[in-house]
Amino acid sequence: MKKLSLLFTKDGLQWHISKGKTVLEEAFHFVTEETSPHLGEEKLDDVLKFDDYKEIEVISALNHFSLTPDTFAEHELGYKLISYNAPVDEANEELMLSVNKKFAVQFYYTFPKHFYQKIKAKKLPTKFNFSGEKFLNALTVKNHKEIHINLYHHQVEFFAFENKKVVLYNNLDADSEVDFLYFIMFSLSKINFGTAETHFHIYGETHENETFISELRKFVKNIK
Repeated sequence: MKKLSLLFTKDGLQWHISKGKTVLEEAFHFVTEETSPHLGEEKLDDVLKFDDYKEIEVISALNHFSLTPDTFAEHELGYKLISYNAPVDEANEELMLSVNKKFAVQFYYTFPKHFYQKIKAKKLPTKFNFSGEKFLNALTVKNHKEIHINLYHHQVEFFAFENKKVVLYNNLDADSEVDFLYFIMFSLSKINFGTAETHFHIYGETHENETFISELRKFVKNIK
């Protein structure tokens, strides 16, 4: 049986179908001026039509989130915490929680209810997660100050670590790679991370964001 993995980003849907460790099929769909504004939903409907999935994995990189220590237990405040970062429509957004024990943090995030209901209607074992938690869980931190950057199509997320503890996470939707650079450098200045002392690590859609990476290299010396 097959596993369906879905990744929701600001302007698109990416999915792949796998069996064991083998990817059988994958697709990338992004809204442009030439496509329907509802392309993501249309493509979700298409891929959900098949009935040979055993399980579904859903990753949301949508920029509606709030980061707290994993000891925070006032879950009823989730929508309010997210509203400090982005507009929240409680009637149309499902409140979700992803916990990362490795770094003792958790993410409240929202996911569009109409997508959530379509996926749950399949009545299959389904795991929902936030992209930041999945990214964080894959990281190994070794140096005093580190920045880990994950690049998407028209989107970037990053973690700042000091003494192996998370001091900042942020996520930006933007069409310009220059905006990515400004966003990260401005954030560094706010937490007093000097470019000479900080180690940078870059992942994700590196080929699509080569301009961002080349510009970043002009400002930092420790980059992988």
